Amino acid sequence: MALRLGNQRSFPWHTGPASARAPHAAASGRARLSGRLRRGLRRSLHAGAVSLALFLVAAAGTDQRAIGSDYNAYQASRLFAAGYNDIAKIYIEDVALPALALDGVHALSSLDDDIRVARTDGEIVVRLDGRRIGSYHVPGPRDADAWGAVTAGVIDLALRSSDALAGYSTEDIYARVFDGMLARLDGYSRYAGADAARENRASRDGFGGIGARVHARDGGIAVVSVRAGSPAAHAGLMAGDMIVAIDGSSAAALSQREAIDRLRGHVDSRLALTVRPQDGPTTRTLRLRRAHIVPKTVDARADGRLAVIEISGFNQDTAHALEQAVADLDARMGDRLAGYVLDLRGNPGGLLDQAVDVADLFVRHGRIVSTHGRHADSHQYFTARPDDVGDDRPVVVLIDSGSASAAEIVAAAIQDNRRGVVVGSLSYGKGTVQTVLRLPNRGELTLTWARFHAPSGYALTDRGVTPDVCTSRHPDTALNEVLAALTDSRRADTRAGDPLPRAGDLAADAGAPAAGCPGRPGGSAADLAVARRLLTDRTLYRSVSADAPAIAQAAQQ
Repeated sequence: MALRLGNQRSFPWHTGPASARAPHAAASGRARLSGRLRRGLRRSLHAGAVSLALFLVAAAGTDQRAIGSDYNAYQASRLFAAGYNDIAKIYIEDVALPALALDGVHALSSLDDDIRVARTDGEIVVRLDGRRIGSYHVPGPRDADAWGAVTAGVIDLALRSSDALAGYSTEDIYARVFDGMLARLDGYSRYAGADAARENRASRDGFGGIGARVHARDGGIAVVSVRAGSPAAHAGLMAGDMIVAIDGSSAAALSQREAIDRLRGHVDSRLALTVRPQDGPTTRTLRLRRAHIVPKTVDARADGRLAVIEISGFNQDTAHALEQAVADLDARMGDRLAGYVLDLRGNPGGLLDQAVDVADLFVRHGRIVSTHGRHADSHQYFTARPDDVGDDRPVVVLIDSGSASAAEIVAAAIQDNRRGVVVGSLSYGKGTVQTVLRLPNRGELTLTWARFHAPSGYALTDRGVTPDVCTSRHPDTALNEVLAALTDSRRADTRAGDPLPRAGDLAADAGAPAAGCPGRPGGSAADLAVARRLLTDRTLYRSVSADAPAIAQAAQQ
């Protein structure tokens, strides 16, 4: 998960008191580092940091040719130096740069089997089809700028010597080298090129657009849905309409990517759409002004006496949208509102500050989450503020094996602070925080920066959140038996073989939570039925919620 970055490479994270907010921290989150560290990073990325010629010892002058691609060794040197500096300073574990760099350049052989790069006798030797084509001095083990220059030089040499590499774009080569070096890190650290990074930022932070989901096909751009209150809605665009032209230019042959790019643009910029309605051949022209659109992550509805709120991810608008949804449902339902269901099933996570704010909407006091990593700035503590948008009404949180990261922060905070009951199956167990760093090529480097801990202290990495009421040990087809077991769950001798184990039953098996409540993707048909029974039977709800912290406390032992 990531935070919004400006044009400069930055590290948005809060370093203030524990009770304050991290304005844009990401639950795979971004992190704000100290000014001293930011200045150090800028100094290390000075223009033309290291001359490639410094490290070139010998290159076979034969069989080399001019590079036909848009590769620029100086720009590549800056790019890889930035990556190595970031990893050295930010990554959760100390990593040896020489091994990292060699892993990266070794990945060139996946593009051309004849390329081999090896370190020997103080040199990095490059061979093509067994022939030595050049070598470089081995830089110091912590000289990130020099390793960036060597990496760029190896690529440059390979491009000048390999016919196979000539068929790949510069971005293809960058991606392959970064993938090679990051394979040594954890599975959540990754590289995104400029195009992918732009989409990532749009998903996290929003974009200038019209507020319509579209699908490009022969003859134009089909409108799939229109967001309420958006420029598209105000202009009268409707689901089923076909956009046949944009600003007078035909949309008939546009690809999906081209269609999206044409509809997006700077906030407040204007565009004209020629639209053919679904039920007729006559076209009309709509004039719109683009607005800041943040992808929707909150969907709320009334279900009898329950307010069911599905949260699909955590972007910069999630907490605000949830607060608005709760206020709207409260106004509509009034005293009929028995409680809230927060459905986090399949939610992969998102921004850390949004996870904290979502939990804080319901938790009046206590810790929400803490983060800890290698760097001093990674030790952060987030504490609830004394308010509760739910007015102390009961809360049930639904999770499954697809609930990860920020979703797990919310579930654990509500569970450990006895604010609600967690229902479903074991969550994913992604207990790490990532920071997103802008690179000189407008790409992004996502690096794991810290691990996060539930309020009761246990680390969620590879463990996940164990629900208070487990539904995954019983088939969906036996819903009546599941509900009967829940109703009878107040008996004192609940056994491990019972169809509906609760936190107290699983505490003895806390070292292997998956065995007690195995993860299940897609949730269970029983989840919402269990939530409905809990929220409409206050005695049962109080009985189950009293056991809520049991599994978390056992996990610390």
